[in-house]
Amino acid sequence: MQKKTEPYKKLIVVLSVVIPIAVAALFGVKIPGYDFSFLPPIYATINGVTAVLLVVSYISIKNGNRARHELVNKICLLLSGLFLVMYVLYHITSETTTYGGVGFIRYLYFFILVTHIILSITVIPFVLFTFSRALAGNFERHKRLAKFTFPLWLYVAVTGVVVYLMISPYYK
Repeated sequence: MQKKTEPYKKLIVVLSVVIPIAVAALFGVKIPGYDFSFLPPIYATINGVTAVLLVVSYISIKNGNRARHELVNKICLLLSGLFLVMYVLYHITSETTTYGGVGFIRYLYFFILVTHIILSITVIPFVLFTFSRALAGNFERHKRLAKFTFPLWLYVAVTGVVVYLMISPYYK
């Protein structure tokens, strides 16, 4: 079964490098004349829905419902892709919002933000390798990796919502 995952390996490695670099590079691009200021609450909601669906997926597989688990994970992948597109679209058309909190809450915000960013990059290959192993029918390796992927992805989804809620009062 392992040979089936090999065609995906190079693609996953490329995507795991290209996506974060592309997002970082696009942060330097500003396209004036478009107003996508309505997007942050939408993509924060997508993160929240993803978090809930990840828990549904986990419960589904624990209850032996592989079909629901697979469907829900495909929806989570789709939502994550949609989030990424909206996130980039917002940031290439809008000015950066500065967090205005002070004191302990400011340190807490930046801790959550930094861990969210680092793990959002880290989780890309975890999600893609976990998914590709399931597609290849290599469920033992899928399950072993999913034990790490699930909490990472859930943390990223939940902290995405937390970051939005903490910075939303400072949007212009």
